[in-house]
Amino acid sequence: MNFYREAAEVLDELDAKKGSIQGNLNAVTEKNRKRTAALVIETLNIISATPLLKEEKRHVTSPNLALVLVHDLLFARGGVQASDGPIKQALLRHQTRLKAELVRLKIRRGVEGNEGLAEKGDERANQIPRYVRVNANVWTMGEAIAHFEAAGFSLTSLPDAFPEPKQFAIDLHIPDLLLFHPSASLTSSPLLTEGKIILQDKASCFPAYILISPVSADQKSARADVGKVVDATAAPGNKTSALSALMGNQGEITAFERDPKRFKTLQIMLKKARCKNVTPLNKDFLSVDPEDDVFEGVTHILLDPSCSGSGIVNRMDYLLEAGEEEPGVDEARLLKLGSFQLKMIKHAMKIKSANRITYSTCSIHKEEDEYVVRDALASEEAAQAGFVLGPRTKVLPSWSRRGLSEGTGLSEDDANCLIRCTPGEDRTNGFFVACFVKATALEQKQVGKRARDEDETPEEGVTSARPRKKKKKKTKRQKEHQ
Repeated sequence: MNFYREAAEVLDELDAKKGSIQGNLNAVTEKNRKRTAALVIETLNIISATPLLKEEKRHVTSPNLALVLVHDLLFARGGVQASDGPIKQALLRHQTRLKAELVRLKIRRGVEGNEGLAEKGDERANQIPRYVRVNANVWTMGEAIAHFEAAGFSLTSLPDAFPEPKQFAIDLHIPDLLLFHPSASLTSSPLLTEGKIILQDKASCFPAYILISPVSADQKSARADVGKVVDATAAPGNKTSALSALMGNQGEITAFERDPKRFKTLQIMLKKARCKNVTPLNKDFLSVDPEDDVFEGVTHILLDPSCSGSGIVNRMDYLLEAGEEEPGVDEARLLKLGSFQLKMIKHAMKIKSANRITYSTCSIHKEEDEYVVRDALASEEAAQAGFVLGPRTKVLPSWSRRGLSEGTGLSEDDANCLIRCTPGEDRTNGFFVACFVKATALEQKQVGKRARDEDETPEEGVTSARPRKKKKKKTKRQKEHQ
């Protein structure tokens, strides 16, 4: 009965509006996650047509427990996988009626088999490759390529190629990412359980890679430009493990997760991905004072707060927030989410040592994306700390789709600093990323570059083609920060 109780708990949490479907599924044991998600696809309006809940309320105590039990009674090959106790007996007393309702439903839908009852996925999902991130904490890209070639896959070298079945390619933007055909079956691969690969959508990789550029292969020590890193909402741990790999498993990462169940999922993920430089904390990031010792020396912060999930379209994932991207979405809910997201950014900006913050959502709505960025830039926290948007040259410059300016209150220059991904057009789920940097840190880098340029002297007898620049007077802001 463990699976049934676990699945019922997920559905009860959803009934109570505690988190998203995706978030609650992440709390489910990995081996049961896909099976639980199938309930979302094949849930039928059958139970309400029977007296099951009314007559068996002593044993079947939750409508959601009834849902998962009926699902396996009607659809699973082995039926209800539980001992012959009072709960199972209660269900079997209504078996004939339940099966009759299933037949009636098929007739009404005009389908013959059970598979015809399942909801169909978003067609845009077929345009998204199966993305596989190679976990550099465990093995190298070269070893991964050799493994997949030995397994019968061929590496295609065509630029921007969409892999055919039994082909794979190296991503153009993320160094440790491989692309497979959408039909590639990798969810049961032992490489997953060994932590060698992580199934992660390309767009979901962007925040970590924008926050921290990869270390060189021969770098053995912690990065000089990164102090401590914070992942503010870390579970299930995909982005956290990416940060760990990008840092060469060196330095310090503090990973916050407030939900106890999701925290356990995070711990399992970090162990599997062999992240030695991560300290997970079962705490709410917002509840910790920005001047707390845990934030001492923190320079980089990754924010990926709760969102509507309106950009998710691929495979089973499109169900996790089904309907959120439909016209007529609840604007009040979007504004509430946007308010929470802004609160996260402003809290991060209060951490004095922080100089780089990435903010991301898997939403396509301006209320959670450009509007939040606009309000963050106009906030007292940004003004006091000197946060501005990182320039496009430092924020995945090769990615062509940028943010929106029209009707958002952002200038074209600011919108050009943002990242957007559009499902059906960019071979990813819908996604959004912004990177905030301290203007003082940015100015210091630019001043340092100018100084190096001016110190360059041409070889004897050679006239420099670059005119020597005049020194500019220091700005008021630069004087204040000296």
